[in-house]
Amino acid sequence: MSEEQCRNLGEAVPGCCNGAEYNSRERQPHPKCLEGTRVDLLSYIYEVLDDLEKNRLIWLHGTAGIGKSAVAFTIAERMKGLKVTEETHVEMRLAGTFFFSHKHTKRCTAGYFFATLAYQLANNFPSIRQDVNRAIRNNPVLLDPGVPLCDQMEALFLQPLRNLQPRLRGCQPLTFVVDALDECTSEPELTDLILSLAQALRDPDLPVTHILLTSRPESRICKAFQDKEVRLLLCEIPVKTSGEGVATIISVDGADVDKDIYIFLQHSFAKLTSRHTDFPQSSMDDLAKLASRAGRHFIVASTMMKFIVDNKDDDPRDRLQLMLKLTSELLPGTEVYKLYDCILSTCADPKRAYMHLSIVAALICPTPKPGSAWGFRPGFALTVMHT
Repeated sequence: MSEEQCRNLGEAVPGCCNGAEYNSRERQPHPKCLEGTRVDLLSYIYEVLDDLEKNRLIWLHGTAGIGKSAVAFTIAERMKGLKVTEETHVEMRLAGTFFFSHKHTKRCTAGYFFATLAYQLANNFPSIRQDVNRAIRNNPVLLDPGVPLCDQMEALFLQPLRNLQPRLRGCQPLTFVVDALDECTSEPELTDLILSLAQALRDPDLPVTHILLTSRPESRICKAFQDKEVRLLLCEIPVKTSGEGVATIISVDGADVDKDIYIFLQHSFAKLTSRHTDFPQSSMDDLAKLASRAGRHFIVASTMMKFIVDNKDDDPRDRLQLMLKLTSELLPGTEVYKLYDCILSTCADPKRAYMHLSIVAALICPTPKPGSAWGFRPGFALTVMHT
């Protein structure tokens, strides 16, 4: 495969979904962990990704809006900047990414998963471009999203990785990042994908490879991860790690998140001050109050900022005072939905606002599946309304 062919593969081949890549334009603006946030969590994941001993499935899970996608993007960006060897100028440790989304036809199914990873592998490792090209030329049906995942995985994922093993022996591990598994809308496909990835990592002829997966802790996903063959490879986060006999919990939604949200708000208000020079410096007390009322959900803190900043008709200073008044009246544990109720009540026509909100909520998930948690995402509809 020529370099030009490889560059065009993602655009020309229907089996590939460029929009699923972590830094695709389709996903802008890209969520990312601010410097100084998620420090313990990121350090722990980086340590696992540096493990040279065995292949690992790393499962990061938590409720909606706590920043899992931001963690996934941050991990992918870091791995994209690390070389597999000191000698190479092209080959990076980030071997491929796929960010699922139930809002996009090609990103809500596993049918495009392995073709998309194959495209990225071929771009990152020029030595296997011919292998990928040969597999597609010999069996073009592999690019059909309806082909069994096992067939796609063998030809487009496992075989190229096996061909990389001789030259990557002793090198730093490869990393794949897969975000929002729960937004794959087919339960059989999702289960099949998790089991297939575990099967792939058990292949003894692969270079050391780690796969980071993020999702909400839905029952269908938890059930797939309970498979005994999967658990042998699994590193689950939140997870207990032992050190000097003391158990430490590393969690994506623990008390340390309040500090991270405080940093996010501090950064956001600094940007606001740079645009509005007459905007007063927010006090530490105000920031702490807003952070505590975000309910450990980054998407709630983001909605607060949109409420303060994005209304062109109102002074952001007035919106800040209104937000502080609203949050001061809420009791801990009641923050998220009552906060949104308060925000909606400030609209000029609250009844019309609620009508629009109900329409948006219905469009997000018109027929929620029993046991599924991916219907209404806290803050999403209000984010739409305030932008």
